Amino acid sequence: MVTPASRARGLLLVAALLVWAPPTGAETIPTSDCLECHGDRTDEDTPFVTEATLEPSVHAGFDCVDCHSDIAELPHDEELAPVSCGQCHEDEVEVYKMHGRVAVGADPDIPTCASCHGSHDIRPSNDEASWVNPRNLPDTCGNCHRDTDLAKLHDIKLKRPVEVYETSVHGRATLGGSMTFAATCNDCHSSGGTAHRILGPGNPESTINHFNIPATCGRCHESIEREYRQGIHGQLTERGETDSPVCTTCHGEHGILPHSDPRARVSPTHVAEATCAPCHESAFLNEKYGLPAGRLASFVDSYHGLKSKAGDTRVANCASCHGAHRILPSADERSTVNPANLVNTCGSCHPGIDTALATTKIHETGPGERTGFARLFTRIYLVLIVLIIGGMLLYVTLDWLRQLRSLPGGRQVARMSPNAIAQHAFLAVTFVTLVVSGFALRYNESWLFQMLFGWDGGSTVRGFVHRTAAVVFTATCIWHLFYLRTTSGRRFFRDMWPTLEDFGQFTHMMQYNLGKRDDRPKFRRFGYVEKAEYWALLWGAVVMFVTGVFLWFDNRLVHWVPKGALDVMLVIHFYEAVLATLAIAVWHLYSTVFNPAIYPGNPAWITGKMPEEMHHHEHGGEHVPPEAPAEPA
Repeated sequence: MVTPASRARGLLLVAALLVWAPPTGAETIPTSDCLECHGDRTDEDTPFVTEATLEPSVHAGFDCVDCHSDIAELPHDEELAPVSCGQCHEDEVEVYKMHGRVAVGADPDIPTCASCHGSHDIRPSNDEASWVNPRNLPDTCGNCHRDTDLAKLHDIKLKRPVEVYETSVHGRATLGGSMTFAATCNDCHSSGGTAHRILGPGNPESTINHFNIPATCGRCHESIEREYRQGIHGQLTERGETDSPVCTTCHGEHGILPHSDPRARVSPTHVAEATCAPCHESAFLNEKYGLPAGRLASFVDSYHGLKSKAGDTRVANCASCHGAHRILPSADERSTVNPANLVNTCGSCHPGIDTALATTKIHETGPGERTGFARLFTRIYLVLIVLIIGGMLLYVTLDWLRQLRSLPGGRQVARMSPNAIAQHAFLAVTFVTLVVSGFALRYNESWLFQMLFGWDGGSTVRGFVHRTAAVVFTATCIWHLFYLRTTSGRRFFRDMWPTLEDFGQFTHMMQYNLGKRDDRPKFRRFGYVEKAEYWALLWGAVVMFVTGVFLWFDNRLVHWVPKGALDVMLVIHFYEAVLATLAIAVWHLYSTVFNPAIYPGNPAWITGKMPEEMHHHEHGGEHVPPEAPAEPA
C-alpha cells in the first residue's frame, strides 16, 4: 500500500534527480574534449585552461558543462550565456544584492562572482593562492578600487584606499606575513557576517555606518569597544548623535597607524591638535553640548602643552589625563579627571603628588591668561617688560643717534640728499611692513605673527596693513620716477647705469677676495654692488606691483584672465617676496652694515654723509675735491 509518506518521499527523489541531472548532451562532453581547444596557448582568441589550472580549484571534480550548462555540442557557439553560480550557491546569490551604493545588475562595473573569486582557478579562502585569501584581498579589491577613473565615475571620495591601507598597521601586518588575523577589506566591509553583502556607509545595516563602526572594530578590539561604550563618546553614539566621535574619527579609516608612529593622528605629540581639537575647538559643538571653549589654546599654553608641541612624547597629553577610549566628564565619579581621582591620575607621572597640587588647573581660562596669583604676576611682568625694555630701546636709540653725530674723523663726504634720505626711509619702512604682513598670511601659525596679529590670524587687520604698505611703497616708487626727471636725478640715473667696467671690477674683486690680487678695485660713485641692488629693486617692484594688483582685485580679474593665472600670480608674488627678503638680508645688510670696513654701519642713510676714510675705501674711484662735498644721491 502506498502511504502518503512514501508517495512524498518518491516525489522528493524524482525532484532531486531532475534538479541534479546534467543537461541533455552534457554527458557526451567530457572536460578532456574541452581542453583540446582551450589547452592550446597559441590560440589567442580562446581562453587558456589546462588540467593544472583546474586541479587546485574547489571545482576540480566538476566538468566544464556543469557550469557552462548551455553547451550541448562541440564546437560550441562563440557567445555563451554567463555562468550562473546561483545553480549551486543559492544563498550567496540571494545575499549579493548590493555592492556599496549600487544594486547588482544595475551597473556593468559592479563586480561579478568571477571578479573576486576568479573563474577556473577558484580556491578556498584558506589557500594562500586564493584571490580571497586575507593576504590577497587588497589586490583583489584593488583591481577596481585602485582605478582612479572608476572612482571618479562613481563619485567614490577615497581615490586610493588600497595604497593607503598597505601603509597602515593592519596592512603592514597582513602583507608582511607577521599576522594572519589582522583586518583586511572583508573584516570591516562585510555586513551581516558575509563578504557578499558590502553596503555603503549611508545604509543603517552597513558595518561602516557611523553607528556600527564601534561594533565593527570591536570584533577584534573587544575590550576597547567595551571601554568606548562606557565613555561619554560611546554614550552619545548610542543615543544617536552623529557628532560623537567613533573609532575612525580619531584613528582614521584605511590608513590607521599605531600611536607610537609619529605620523599617527593619535601619537602623543599630535593627539591634542590633530585628533581632539577638531571637535573641542568647534564653536558649533561647544555651543550645542555646553562645552567650554579654548581648550586647545589653553593646553598649548600650559607646561604640558609647550613640552608636547616641542616633541616630548613623555609629557602628558589629552589621553594621558582623560583616557583614550573610556572618556568621562569630570563630574562622573569614574572619570580619571574627577577631583577625587586626580591624585591617582597625576600620580601616574608624578608619584607622591598631593591633593592640593593635583587639583591645580591644567586648562586655563584662555591663551596666556592665568587665575589668582599666576594672573597677577603675569600682568606685573608684562608691565615690567614694556617699561624696562621700552626704556632701554629709547635710551640706546637716543645714544646711538647722538654718538653718530659726534663721531670723530674729520671731514664728512655727502652721499645722500634729504630727498634721497626720505625716499630710502619710506622704502625701508614699507618694505619691512610688507614682508612681515605678507609672510604672516602664509605662516600664520608662527608665534611671532600670532603675537603681532592675534591668535586668529587677524586677517582683517593684516590685510589692511599689507595693502596700505603696498600703496605707500608704490607711491614712493612713483616719487622716485619723478625725481629721475630732475637734474640730480638724471645724474643719479647716469651713474647707476651698468657698464662694462662693472663686470671688470667684479672679476677684479673676486680675484682680490680669493687672494689672487693685492689691490682692491676703486669704485666710482656707484659700484656693481649698488647697481645690482638698484636694478633688482626696480625689477622686483614691477613684479610685485603687477602680481599684487591681480591678487588684490582677484574677484574682478578672474573673469578676464586665463584659468590658473591667479595661481601663477600667487606663486610669483610669494617667491619674489622670498627672493627680495633674502637679497636684502644677505646683500644689502652686508654692504651697508656688516662689512668690516663699514661696521657698525654707513651713516649716510640717516645723516646723508659718510666719513671721508670710509668713502675712500668704498668709492676710491670717485674724485671729491677738497673744497666741495661729493654729489649727493
